[in-house]
Order: sequence, then structure tokens, then C-alpha cells
Amino acid sequence: MFAEFRKFIMRGNVMDLAVGVIIGAAFASIVSSLTDDIIMPVIGVIVGGLDFSNYFVGLSSSVTADTLEAAKEQGAVLAYGSFITAVVKFLIVGWAIFMIVKAVNRIMPPPPAPPKPGPTPDQQLLTEIRDLLANQAK
Repeated sequence: MFAEFRKFIMRGNVMDLAVGVIIGAAFASIVSSLTDDIIMPVIGVIVGGLDFSNYFVGLSSSVTADTLEAAKEQGAVLAYGSFITAVVKFLIVGWAIFMIVKAVNRIMPPPPAPPKPGPTPDQQLLTEIRDLLANQAK
């Protein structure tokens, strides 16, 4: 069983997937920092100096805090600011992946055209009969 597992792990696509996951995790931390430390503060200034991370609605009357962390300790909250930040992160990742795929498609040659299918057995038989009849007529 160990040999079968080793064979499975050493297949090319499994190793490619592992590399992709590791690079994806590193890319996620870069996007998270870009969003949290650069983009969201700029958007916050544009919309009036508000910090998106503290946009929330308390779902019970016991939530009276001004920050999201304190409000979560008091009770249930609807943290829509965190959701807005997550949507911005998703759009950044989607855009980056789109640009990478677009660049790779430009670099990669187009796939070769599929070969034309040959005649069906019926067509081949009819062709042979036609050729025989043409030879007899000569």
C-alpha cells in the first residue's frame, strides 16, 4: 500500500497541485496585505475616513460597542465591513488570475487542429466500388 501511495504522490499532476496550493497561499497573504493595508484605507478615505473593518450591525440590543472585536464579545453582529473587504479581495484575486491566464494564453502556441476524420467504412467501400467500376470501363 505504501508503494501505491508513493506512486500516487509522485505523479506529475499531484506535485503540480501541491506547488499551486503553496503559491496560492503565499499569493493570498500578499492580496490580504494589499487589500487591508493599501486599498481599503484609500477607499475608507474616499468615503469619508471610515474604516471598513468596523462596519457592523448588532443583531441584539446588548451590542453597544464601537469596534467589531468588542461587539463580537457582546453578542451576534452582522459584520458587513468584513464582507466588503472580502469582496474586494476576491475581485483582486480574480483580476490577477485573469491577467495571468491571459498572459499564458498569449505565450502558449495554439493547439494543433484536430486531424480530419477519415472516410467511414461505408464511404471507403463505395470508393473502392467506384474505382473498380472506373477501371472496368477502361
